Amino acid sequence: MLFLNPLQSLWTAWQSQGCTVTSLLVIVLLPWSSSTSVEQKTLDLMRREPLIDGHNDLALQLRINYNNRLSTIDLHNLSKTHTDIERLKAGHVGAQMWSAYVLCSSQDKDAVRLTLEQIDVIKRMCSNYEELELVTSSTAVRETKKIGCLIAIEGGHSIDSSLPALRMFYDLGVRSLALTHTCNTPWAETSSSIHRVYQRDISLTEFGKEVVKEMNRLGMMIDLSHSSVSTARAVLLISRAPVIFSHSSASAVCNNPRNVPDDLLQLLKKNGGIVMVNLYNRFVACGKKANIATVADHFDHIKKIAGSESIGIGGDYDGARG
Repeated sequence: MLFLNPLQSLWTAWQSQGCTVTSLLVIVLLPWSSSTSVEQKTLDLMRREPLIDGHNDLALQLRINYNNRLSTIDLHNLSKTHTDIERLKAGHVGAQMWSAYVLCSSQDKDAVRLTLEQIDVIKRMCSNYEELELVTSSTAVRETKKIGCLIAIEGGHSIDSSLPALRMFYDLGVRSLALTHTCNTPWAETSSSIHRVYQRDISLTEFGKEVVKEMNRLGMMIDLSHSSVSTARAVLLISRAPVIFSHSSASAVCNNPRNVPDDLLQLLKKNGGIVMVNLYNRFVACGKKANIATVADHFDHIKKIAGSESIGIGGDYDGARG
């Protein structure tokens, strides 16, 4: 299937990183003879296999705090955010999926324009700084000597129920779309109860299925984080390419609607997709205090059900708080 090749090639790069983060957690948790040995082995691994992180909301914070005016700030060191270039380098991040997110209140209004503005700030950020580089293919991810910038739209309301808008976003460099955020769209259902819009019995409409097919054709990754279980199940049964949960964890470890239950993990294994574990304590420890061992519990469970090749990290920095 030639039209799947761009996505499946990019997916190969992501799957290799899934195995890497599993190994990283194993190293951190092993009882080495000294803390220096643990740190050195961890850093050596991260230098060899830089992390691809599945979700970061820095662009949203740039809008909130600086009105997207990059000329007024230095992205090397920021005091109001979790993320800056120095911290990305210190964390050995090889590529970052940047979220182009706009509020659900923009649905059926100016969501497309606002999303374009967020794509614009991501592209300017990644062209203005020599440490960053916009990448749109697996080859570019592998070959860049910089921190690769991948653009992801977070929420299907951004396309305003328009396949032409979806295609234009792809042409602008977008390589992933989350079908929902915390609001239903006219064609897909969210896992959230915050916004009571577009209530219906069908979790993925016929138009929603067309969105899935078109994303498969384009080579754009389908992101099921924030989708309801029924919408995610429907997508997993029809998608002809691997899907991602860009910033979700395991429901069996923390029973939160944003996490992935075992039956979906089983379908994900057949699909060849990946769960990029969210590091927010509400999603890994159900609001309790969390540490790296808590995160490892999610890795262990996902590995048991779907295999180590289905594991990644989607930290959700500058999005979720806590």
